[in-house]
Amino acid sequence: MAHLRSRRRLALAVPVVLSLTASLGFLPGAASAAPLTASATPSADGPNLAYVVNTRTDHRTIASVEKAISAAGGTVVIAYEKIGVIVVHSANPDFGKQIRAVRGVQSAGATRTAPLTAAGTTDEGAAQMLSAAEAAKVSRTAAAGEEPLEADQWDLRAIGADKAARINPGSKSVTVAVIDVGVDDTHPDIAPNFSPSQSANCVGGKPDTTYGSWRPVDADHYHGTHVAGEIAAARNGIGVAGVAPGVKVSGITVAEPDASQLFYPESVVCAFVFAADHGVEITNNSYYVDPWLYNCLDDPDQKAIVDAVNRAQLYAQKKGTLNVAAAGNSNDDLDSNALEDASSPDDSTAVPRTVDPHKCFDVPTQLPGVVTVASTGVTGAKSYFSSYGKGVIDVAAPGGDKYQIPDTPSKNGRILSTMPNNQYGFLQGTSMATPHVAGVAALLKSKYPWASPAQLQALLKAEADNPGCPTAPYDGDGDGVVDATCVGGKHVNGFYGAGIVNALRAIK
Repeated sequence: MAHLRSRRRLALAVPVVLSLTASLGFLPGAASAAPLTASATPSADGPNLAYVVNTRTDHRTIASVEKAISAAGGTVVIAYEKIGVIVVHSANPDFGKQIRAVRGVQSAGATRTAPLTAAGTTDEGAAQMLSAAEAAKVSRTAAAGEEPLEADQWDLRAIGADKAARINPGSKSVTVAVIDVGVDDTHPDIAPNFSPSQSANCVGGKPDTTYGSWRPVDADHYHGTHVAGEIAAARNGIGVAGVAPGVKVSGITVAEPDASQLFYPESVVCAFVFAADHGVEITNNSYYVDPWLYNCLDDPDQKAIVDAVNRAQLYAQKKGTLNVAAAGNSNDDLDSNALEDASSPDDSTAVPRTVDPHKCFDVPTQLPGVVTVASTGVTGAKSYFSSYGKGVIDVAAPGGDKYQIPDTPSKNGRILSTMPNNQYGFLQGTSMATPHVAGVAALLKSKYPWASPAQLQALLKAEADNPGCPTAPYDGDGDGVVDATCVGGKHVNGFYGAGIVNALRAIK
């Protein structure tokens, strides 16, 4: 699961990303003078790969490109005409090159480097399950009005979410979609707030709304259930509480059902479009799009990935959806001149490379308008794993840190939340910080129902508490080595962006 945001997640400065729209192929380029169809005879002796083909959005162009796709040995899986993205399968090894020469095609490329198999998150380290005996011990310490396991939820108290819930737990008219590995909606803490009509399985790029299709395939696909509980676990006298226990939550599965749990671009495109078309107000994105940790615009395949996912998330924004994403767990300075990427592509053989994070983008967190989230621990300090960068991080939130130990019954600095099969467990990562921000955004949307995504992002920043850069050198793991350098002032800096979100201030 090299792609889950709880493990590692990166992000990039919005001002830099805003320049992407002019360079991603949204405007007709030299290819507009090329033939209407692919001229070469297609070969079918290559691996069967998935592609995204990005075109102009008029019906005539899309129809002609679909004919060219067929001529080049491709099969259309689904065409998202409203954003000009066509998902294709092809075994023609020259398909990408041939289709990029077709009139109306603005960018196109393979979304994976390994063949399709029969049908990345950001948590850091393995899950730690809470045993029945441990849960009983924690429950005995619950105060009046608290959920049984709330004593271990230091994160709620850190952002005033426990107090906020007494005033305004959020509106049932607001839904947060968890784009992830699946959500176990049968969990007693999730079931009261779950929205089946806004849930689907988007694996492969085409939505499946069969009842239950959004559920994880097994207990190892736990990431999305944990995230959903952090956002909207009900205050029902069972287990834990979410940041916004009165809002609805849905699940849109995008991870491959096998052990890899990879998040391919076509699945994520499907998820953003589905969320937007089904009235979702906020999406939680605790992952990066596989197989590239960074997608460099000088590579035609990676450029097409950025283009396709950006079109989809911008479509969601235009329909009123705020997209929130994890910054990453590599402890990288995303405003630096160069970073080492040793994990890409993660679906075949990785080839180490040096990338400029201002030109090579982690998707979706570095896309324009997406809220980029860094992680903090119980002391309010940056989590040892959290990526950072001035002008990159928008806000921060509790994501856990095993080196920052809370005074709680379990003495666990990670985040406690729901797990499949009615279980509970601890995880840490920017994957866990992101749902805290999504939850606060849901509270803001509940209070200001007409707020646009841009206005919600501004409100998130306005109500945040910024501790400022640390006065001493930052040594996140306590080994005596400086691990990161914070740049900026009290109002905006590289560790916290505009600050740590505050649920209580949001609803007041």
